[in-house]
Amino acid sequence: MNSIIGKTPFSRFLLPVITGIIISVFFSHFQLNMIIPAISGITLMFISYLINDEKKYRYRWLFGVGLFIFLFSFSFFQYRQNIKLSEYNFTGNQEYYIGTISSIPEQKPRSIACDADIIHPDQIKNKRKKVKLYFEHSDHAWELKPGDEIVLYCSLEPFKNYGNPDDFNYERHMEIKGFSASGYVQKDNWRLTGRENLSANTLSQRFRAKALEFYKSFNLEHDAYAFISALTLGYKNDLPENLQEAFRASGTAHVLAVSGLHVGIIYIVINFLFSFLGKHGKKYVIRQHLVILFLWCYVFVAGMSASVVRAAIMLTINSIGKSCNRRGFTYNNLAAAAFFILIFKPVSLFDISFQMSFGAVFAILFFQPLLQKKYTPKNKAKNYLWNMTTVSLAAQLGVFPIVLYYFGTFPTYFFIANLLVVPLIGSVIYTSVPL
Repeated sequence: MNSIIGKTPFSRFLLPVITGIIISVFFSHFQLNMIIPAISGITLMFISYLINDEKKYRYRWLFGVGLFIFLFSFSFFQYRQNIKLSEYNFTGNQEYYIGTISSIPEQKPRSIACDADIIHPDQIKNKRKKVKLYFEHSDHAWELKPGDEIVLYCSLEPFKNYGNPDDFNYERHMEIKGFSASGYVQKDNWRLTGRENLSANTLSQRFRAKALEFYKSFNLEHDAYAFISALTLGYKNDLPENLQEAFRASGTAHVLAVSGLHVGIIYIVINFLFSFLGKHGKKYVIRQHLVILFLWCYVFVAGMSASVVRAAIMLTINSIGKSCNRRGFTYNNLAAAAFFILIFKPVSLFDISFQMSFGAVFAILFFQPLLQKKYTPKNKAKNYLWNMTTVSLAAQLGVFPIVLYYFGTFPTYFFIANLLVVPLIGSVIYTSVPL
């Protein structure tokens, strides 16, 4: 155990963070002040530096305990703050709000859906709330862009489950995503203010919208356009339900959401483009920095969704490790990625996509080397196929219990389907990069 912790130092940071989040959930009904524990942790770390050199080794645990207490307290507090932001505290009556559109308008059967960050005009000092707005069909609603500021008059309602015991917990899902409420806005009950609030997120969504317009300029069939948009930009709103259901049934729905697989392929392409800088010395360090820069450019164009950012953080840590002459992706890199994500957004721990991402990568690191030892192919073609098989099987072993827990089912033909689909998906992404 000590050997594993010694090889993954970031696990020492990750453990108190996860513990703080879980304890915060269990004691959610209690108002606990984390300032005193946090100050105590900082004090212990400070005391450890004041101990003379002769006794430092004996009392080395002081710094570790202090750091644990501080990270525990900080993550406990951060989780409470995240949940507070998504709490429903609206009256339920029709009121005026000022909001900023934060997503690309999405066609619904009876409305046009947009995400928005809103605030009551009389409560400017309060923090903005993230809500889901459904606009009555109109040409003006279709012309909304991320970053547009609007004034609206509507009632905002909390998210609710259908009430069936085994149903997916939609209310909890939206809370984890940061949404507080939803509301229907009639076409005469909103106006543009003429101002724009451009943040990194809204600018990213605008670039994503331009990329979608670029795809439309090729006059592709609707299904082809929707498929390419989902595959390369993670935009699934135009995908027909029957196509999504086909991917879900075959166990390959993950290819429709830009995540580790897609970002990994983009990473390989970018790495190849800068391969002329070599594998050693200062040029190699420059190469890794350029890879990181262009990787995050892709993240920006792809809309900065949580799954894309998560994969980019993992690969960024991997590139930094390579520039420091550390070996490839390891448990420590995985722990570091989880730490940085959870320290800023603790609610991600309960996000299904977060759990599946890290479950799959952990399983690949753990199971794939064991599976590879069972058979050693003698030619490159067989070796490539065997590598694909072991990676796919290892990843599915990691996500199997998570999928079974949340959805109660698991695709029967996932293994065969992934062996066929993943290489084809890779080829599509490779050929779309020049675009």
